[in-house]
Amino acid sequence: MKRHLLTAALIAAALPAHAALAPGQAAPDFQLQASQAGKASPFSLKQALKQGPVVVYFYPAAFTNGCSIQAHLFAVNQEKFKAAGATVIGVSLDSIERLNAFSADPDACAGKVPVASDADGKTAKAYDVAVREAQAGRKDNRGEALEHGLAERQTFVVATDGKISATIGGVAPEANVAKALERVQQLAAK
Repeated sequence: MKRHLLTAALIAAALPAHAALAPGQAAPDFQLQASQAGKASPFSLKQALKQGPVVVYFYPAAFTNGCSIQAHLFAVNQEKFKAAGATVIGVSLDSIERLNAFSADPDACAGKVPVASDADGKTAKAYDVAVREAQAGRKDNRGEALEHGLAERQTFVVATDGKISATIGGVAPEANVAKALERVQQLAAK
């Protein structure tokens, strides 16, 4: 009996602490202010899906190590996503003002990938993405205070039928981008 309890405890510890929406579920529609190359404009998931699959990637905060790497990798691979007919949109709880700078930063989005402001966290909540409260004194790579919640790094590939085709989480930024690209390329091959 003790062995079974220990096994169950180990399995529970290995599982993710929070479960995001799974493949096959309907992707919640959203409209957010997004920034690309420093310019804000509205973004609608419903409108983007008319052109092909959409990669919706949630990330903790602009101008932090992993998030800058992930944004830059999406930017570097933007033409490959486009060739597969996919749109990429980053989503964080950053303000649109912070995202205007992040979207234009050559070491991050490089003007190629739009990033959207989910300042109230409603979109993250709709996708069951965990959000941690801001920690007092935490700063970004530029030395500016991070005073907003931090969304879990979680990526969803949404197929044109509005259903989630893949959920990618619990991996490093490099693997996150690679897995998203692999999935949209599989969708394009069908």
